[in-house]
Amino acid sequence: MPEQEQKRIQKKGGEEAEEDAGQITSSSKASELKEEMDDILDEIDSVLEENAEEFVKSYVQKGGE
Repeated sequence: MPEQEQKRIQKKGGEEAEEDAGQITSSSKASELKEEMDDILDEIDSVLEENAEEFVKSYVQKGGE
């Protein structure tokens, strides 16, 4: 497989501030997404705690499945 090269372009002066603002926005989005994922995983965990046996039985293979 050919290796891919990454090239970095150095930015001057004012462009650096714009990049920092983008990083702040993306980090806040990332934290929001992380919180949403944590909520979803907590919900899945609570469902599995209540219905663990039923959940496992539904995934047991029967016959030649």
